[in-house]
Amino acid sequence: MSYQVLARKWRPRKFAELVGQEHVVRALTNALDSGRMHHAYLFTGTRGVGKTTIARIFAKSLNCERGESADPCGECAVCTAVDAGRFVDLLEIDAASNTGVDDVREVIENAQYAPARGRFKVYLVDEVHMLSKPAFNALLKTLEEPPPHVKFLLATTDPQKLPVTVLSRCLRFNLKRLLPDQISGQMRHILGAEHIEYEDPAIVELARAADGSLRDGLSLLDQAIAYGGGSLKANEVRAMLGSVERGQVLGLLDALAAGDGQALMTECARIASFSPDFGSVLDDLAAALHRIQLIQLVPGYRLDPNDGDDSALTSLAERMAAEDVQLYYQIATTGRRDLALAPDTRTGFEMALLRMLAFRPSDDATPAAASGGGQRQVAQPLSRPPAAAAPAAAPVQNARPAPAPYSAPPAPQRENIAAAPPVQRVAAPGGLPDWEVLIQRADLRGPLGQLAQNSALRGREGQTLVLALQPTHMHLAVEPIVSQIADRLSEAMGEPIRLRFVEDSHGAAHTPAARAAEARSAAQSAAEASIEGDPLVQALKREFGARVVPQSIKPFES
Repeated sequence: MSYQVLARKWRPRKFAELVGQEHVVRALTNALDSGRMHHAYLFTGTRGVGKTTIARIFAKSLNCERGESADPCGECAVCTAVDAGRFVDLLEIDAASNTGVDDVREVIENAQYAPARGRFKVYLVDEVHMLSKPAFNALLKTLEEPPPHVKFLLATTDPQKLPVTVLSRCLRFNLKRLLPDQISGQMRHILGAEHIEYEDPAIVELARAADGSLRDGLSLLDQAIAYGGGSLKANEVRAMLGSVERGQVLGLLDALAAGDGQALMTECARIASFSPDFGSVLDDLAAALHRIQLIQLVPGYRLDPNDGDDSALTSLAERMAAEDVQLYYQIATTGRRDLALAPDTRTGFEMALLRMLAFRPSDDATPAAASGGGQRQVAQPLSRPPAAAAPAAAPVQNARPAPAPYSAPPAPQRENIAAAPPVQRVAAPGGLPDWEVLIQRADLRGPLGQLAQNSALRGREGQTLVLALQPTHMHLAVEPIVSQIADRLSEAMGEPIRLRFVEDSHGAAHTPAARAAEARSAAQSAAEASIEGDPLVQALKREFGARVVPQSIKPFES
C-alpha cells in the first residue's frame, strides 16, 4: 500500500478535529444547527491553516445523508465521497489556473442545474483573488443571488486583492495563524498514534519552523522522520533545518555582554561549522533578546507558560543595559533583512554581531541593575586608533574634533491664543485687530487658512474688514470660502463681520505667510552657516574633501 503523507492522512474530517480555529467553528456550527446559512462564505488566512479543510467539512455537513448537521457522520456515501475528493456536487475550482471569464461563465451556467446526489451544490473556489476583473464581474450577480440549491465557499490568502463588491456579498471568516504550542501539540498526538519515537526539543524546533502553518509543520515532520530514519532526534532536526542549539545563541550574547570580541568570533566560527541558516540564527538571537528584555522590564512575565526559570537569561539581563538590548534587537532584525545584500551570509551574520560589539557601552558605563537593566550614564562607540603617520598638528582628543553644539535661531514670538484677551483689545495702529492672532483664534485652517495667511489687513469700514491680496492670489477669494471665513471671524470677534478683498501688489507683501517664509529662510540660513562653521565639518572637508549638501540641512523646530 502506498504511503500517504501526514498532512493528508491527518486532515480533519470534522469540526471538532480542527486546531486553533474555534471562532470559525462556533459560527458555522451555530448556523448549521439553526438552519440560518448564508449563500456565500469567504475564508481568509495564510497557507496551511485550514481554509479548504473547513470548506470541505461544511460541504459534508450540508449534504450528509443523515441530515444537515454541524457533526456529519463521516460514514455515509456522501461523507466518504467528499473525504475521497469524488463527490460530484462539490466542485473545487483552482482560481489560479482558471482565471478567465469563460471559466466563470461555465460555473454560472452549471449552477442553474439541481445537484446530482446531495441537497446542495457547493462551489469551492480556492485562491479566488487570482480571478481576472472580467471574471469577477461575471460572477457578481450569481454570487449575490444564487439558486437556492447553491452555496459558494471562497478561500484566499490575499483578501486585499478582492474587489469590494465581492467582499460585500460574502460572510467573511479570518483564520488565525497557529501558535507553536498548538502545532507541537498536534504533532505529539500524531506521533503517538503513529508509534514514532521523538525527542521533545525536536518537536519544538519543527513547530517554530512551521511559522504558523500546520500543513507546513506536518510536511516538515514527514521530512524529519525520513531524515532520522523513523525517529526524531533534536540534533538531527536542527541539522535538517539549519538551526542551532539555544546554548550557542546564549554564547553569542554572553560574549557581547562581556565585550569580548575574540570570544564572539570563536562562537561565530563554532556556529558556522554546523552550516546553519544564518537568518534563522539571527531570528533566534532576536527572540532571546526579547525574552531578556521581558525579564528586565516586566519581572515575572513569561511568554510561554511552559517555560521554567532560565538562570542564563536572567544572568544576561543583569549584565546588559535595557537600552542595549533594544539596540541589539534592532541590529539583529535589520541584519536579518540585509543578509541578501552581504557578499555571503556568514559575512553578513558576523558584521551584524560586530555592529553590536561596536556600539556596546564603554568601560565607564554604569552596569545594569539586577532589578531590570539599570540605566547607564555614559555610552560611547569604541574609539578608533590614531592614524599611522599623521603630520604634526595640534593634538585632538579621541582622533576627531568635538563638534560645536548647534543652536537654532529663536523662533518668532507669538501670543498664546488660549490665554489671549479678546481680539478687540489686541489692537494694531489705527485700531485694527492683530490679524495673525485673529487667524489663530478663528481656527482658520485648510483652504480657509491658506486664503487668510496670504492676506494683509488693510483697514476696517464699519463691520467690513478690508483685506489686500497679491494679484496671483485673488483666485482664492471665492465663495463659499469667503463666507466661511467671515462666519469664523464673526464668532471669534463677537460681532457680525463682512470681508472685502482688494488687489494690491505692494501693500499685501507683509502677510502672515510672507513673514513665516522669511522666518523659515532665516532659520535655514543660520542652520547652514552653523554646519559650515562646525569644527568637525571643517576637518572632514579639509582631510577627506567632503562637502555639505545644503538641501540635507534642516533647522531644529522650536
